[in-house]
Amino acid sequence: MANIFLISDTHFSHAGVCTFTEADGVTKIRPWTDPDEMDEELVKRWNSVVRPQDKVYHLGDVVIKEKALNIMYRLNGDKVLIRGNHDIFDDKSYNKHFRSLRGCHVLDGMIMTHIPIHSDSMGRFKVNIHGHLHTNQVMLDGKPDPRYFSVCVERIDYTPISLEDIKKRIASVV
Repeated sequence: MANIFLISDTHFSHAGVCTFTEADGVTKIRPWTDPDEMDEELVKRWNSVVRPQDKVYHLGDVVIKEKALNIMYRLNGDKVLIRGNHDIFDDKSYNKHFRSLRGCHVLDGMIMTHIPIHSDSMGRFKVNIHGHLHTNQVMLDGKPDPRYFSVCVERIDYTPISLEDIKKRIASVV
C-alpha cells in the first residue's frame, strides 16, 4: 500500500538558503554551507522514507534555478507540486517531474498550501498544512496556532513526513 508524504522548501541547489539565519542573525537554519552537500543529504533522507509507489506532496519552493529541477529524477515517489512563491518556471518544466501542479489541495479536511492561509479563511478546514515559513510558526496569543502545521524541511528534520505522522502530531496538540 502506498503512503502519503509531505515536504516543502527544499530549495535544491540554492546557495543562499545555506546562509539563512534565525532572528538572532547568528544561528543558521540549515547545517550546510555547500548547496551540493545539502542536496545530497536531502536526496538521501527523502529516499530513506519514500518508496517509488508512495505519493509526495511538495508544498513549494522546490528549486531556485530551473536546471536544478533535474534532481527530481533522483527522488522516489509519485510527486504533486503545490506551487510556492519561488516556483516561477513554465508549467512544462515542472510537468517533467510532477504528476500534477496545483495552487492548493484539500485532503481529509485539511488544506495544503505553500503560504499559510489567513486564519479568517480557515472556515471548513481543520488544519492548514503549509510551508514557506522555514523555522517560524503561525502564532496565536503568543503560542503556536494548532490549526497550522509546517512541513518546511527545517521543521521536519529535512525528511518528508508521512500524512499519518502529521495527523498524530496534530491530535496530540488539540
